[in-house]
Amino acid sequence: MSSHIVTCAACGRKNRVPAAASGVPHCGHCHATLPWIADADDTSFAEVAEKSVIPALVDLWAPWCGPCRQVSPALEQVAAELAGQVKLVKVNVDDSPRISSRFDVTAVPTLLVMRNGEVISRQAGAAPAHVLRQWVTGVLADYSARRDR
Repeated sequence: MSSHIVTCAACGRKNRVPAAASGVPHCGHCHATLPWIADADDTSFAEVAEKSVIPALVDLWAPWCGPCRQVSPALEQVAAELAGQVKLVKVNVDDSPRISSRFDVTAVPTLLVMRNGEVISRQAGAAPAHVLRQWVTGVLADYSARRDR
């Protein structure tokens, strides 16, 4: 399973963040919470996204898709701003036909918010970071409110 190199916003150190873990990633130097960004495919999706200890923001994208390339930095910004609250999981639908079929992806990018393996929200298309952040935080707040009833 792959890992990403993430630079800590607090101290500037580079950290290797695994695709799957039992807790949220922290900087090895200053212990600040790090953004969690991981790649997944048909084989690793269950482990990386569905079993995530925090909600997963799943980006179903394709390399030939212009809007996918535009939204990727915005999603990474949201993952950084919501470090410790959400995990960004990127899935190339061309390389992951089972995931694409399972979620009935007819347009890319398609974004999902998953919690405990369940899709709690879905949207298609690119949007700026502030709109994506609002969407994700709203979905998480609604989910928590429903669960607490």
